[in-house]
Amino acid sequence: MCKIISFDSWNEYFKAPFGALKIDEGAIIKVNSNDENVCSINLVIEKENEDLGSEVIKKITLNTNDRKVYEGKIEALLLPGIYYYYFEVEINRDGHNQKVFYGKVEQNGEACEYAFENLNKYQLTVYEESSAPKWFKEGVLYHIFIDRFNNGNRTGKPSNPKKNSFIYANWEDDPMYIKDKNGDIARWDFYGGNLKGIINKLGYLKKLGVSIIYLSPVFESPSNHKYNTSDYKKIDPMFGDEEIFKELIKKAEDKGISIILDGVFSHTGIDSKYFNKFNNYDTKGAYENEDSPYRNWYTFDDSEVGYDCWWGIKDLPNVNELEPSYIDYIIKNEDSVLNKWTKMGVKGWRLDVVDELPDQFVTEFKRELKLAEKESVLVGEVWEDASNKASYGQRRKYLLGKQLDSVMGYPFRKGILSFLKGEIPSYKLNDIYMSMKENYPPEAFKSNLNLIGTHDVKRVKTELNDDKDMVKLAVLAQMTFEGVPYIYYGDEAGLQGGKDPDNRKTYPWKNEDNEMIDFYRNSIQTRHRIKSLLNGETKFIYTMDDDVFAYERYLNSDEEDDCLIVINRSENYKSINFDLDYDLLDEVGVKYTPGDYGITLEKENGKFKVDIAPKSFMIFKMKHTLNKDL
Repeated sequence: MCKIISFDSWNEYFKAPFGALKIDEGAIIKVNSNDENVCSINLVIEKENEDLGSEVIKKITLNTNDRKVYEGKIEALLLPGIYYYYFEVEINRDGHNQKVFYGKVEQNGEACEYAFENLNKYQLTVYEESSAPKWFKEGVLYHIFIDRFNNGNRTGKPSNPKKNSFIYANWEDDPMYIKDKNGDIARWDFYGGNLKGIINKLGYLKKLGVSIIYLSPVFESPSNHKYNTSDYKKIDPMFGDEEIFKELIKKAEDKGISIILDGVFSHTGIDSKYFNKFNNYDTKGAYENEDSPYRNWYTFDDSEVGYDCWWGIKDLPNVNELEPSYIDYIIKNEDSVLNKWTKMGVKGWRLDVVDELPDQFVTEFKRELKLAEKESVLVGEVWEDASNKASYGQRRKYLLGKQLDSVMGYPFRKGILSFLKGEIPSYKLNDIYMSMKENYPPEAFKSNLNLIGTHDVKRVKTELNDDKDMVKLAVLAQMTFEGVPYIYYGDEAGLQGGKDPDNRKTYPWKNEDNEMIDFYRNSIQTRHRIKSLLNGETKFIYTMDDDVFAYERYLNSDEEDDCLIVINRSENYKSINFDLDYDLLDEVGVKYTPGDYGITLEKENGKFKVDIAPKSFMIFKMKHTLNKDL
């Protein structure tokens, strides 16, 4: 069917500005008519309500002088939230006026005709201005699973081993779960990594290029992962104590490295000072004491377990996050969990399973965090597009300005790995990333954590079938992409591993893949050398080749430091023609000195021809000869 109108939300000719809108910002909309029988075009805007439905709030008649270009303006929408829009077109067909409806094509920004009941509407995110601090947006984050990173004790033995636990004989042993006949953990296993071990490796991390350390939970807990908290105000004795933690913060700060903590606030551990099912704590725990100060934190019922627990796991009793005494303890009190550790020098928090936390809790956390430390950052664990995430029947407000500064970039990981594994073509990868860029407020996109591995997914090397060349392409993508690169400890050293617990092996000290470490280090250095890679905008390029992914990073300034990144996943040489508004392309590598360039390309017939080797990448600085002498 021929389209009777043309519109593309990714093209600023049709919608300006591109993407999400601030609450005080409007947008100009243009639609081209392709049929002389079009009588009128209305832009219909809907606002999403609390139950995920939506209702029409505005119908804007687009104006035209020649019946070829229709134009109108979306006035500032004032209230943050998710809005939708579509086009209602009146057309004369066979002497009768009828209405047809145009919405978004599934894979890109173009419009196509739909039956109204199947209409795919355009999302319009409206947000309040908020931004993450510069140190975060221009940083490189390193995620440490503490028990598995490094033991800093002179003896090499674990500190304060827990009762009935299993200590591995060798640092290089593969991790395993020791379970009983019911499949429950019978003994937690430990290697003995601790905070001293991190302190001892700060020099290594600094040399690698790391400026942010995100620690898996540090608080007292019976497990190796610490996501079943026993005491939010105490460092786990196997990791160290408050004095050692303060030393870590200070020595990291001296090297320009900030610390982010993992906050697990949707549930506690069953073996905790708060619940205290096993009476291991000298407190009135909620489990057997109705007059416990923590009793209202939990919901007790007539189930077999006897209480509400997280995802049915009996070791993880859910908390009532909006219980006033819980909010005071975690957030508001002068000595709250948030204030205690933030005032000690912690620069940010990552909220575990943030979709399990009520909006009010996240908003209160952000407000108090900014009061405690103005230059702090709040990150959330979100696995999907965080702009339109829905959980428990509610659309979440993560990126609307009063909650999260940044989220875990799982969509970035899924996209780049799917491309490198040959599961999607390059144009589909462009569409995935463009959809995110359209939906996210600009500051949220620049703060997005571009990860390729975490403790919850397979190691990137394993995911890419141990192909080091492909791993390098994934790393190069995250280091040149818009957002914050996120390194999972050991990925840079060539660690392999399937799902938990295999993805939580110890860091292979003295058995590292030094070539891979050098590649990470040089990629990070390149990121910092080329300013557009650090904080520039992104333009995705449709290469017309399924195997070649390319994008520009550019600065909206007179200072010329723009660049082109080209990634070829195939096992064949590729020749790609680029139509770019520049005069020269000078190749740079991930390791080079000023003036030591690779090839220089000049335009031929108005285009650049780039020849790229199999399973490789190329980075070019893009130059105007009129602006800069070469």
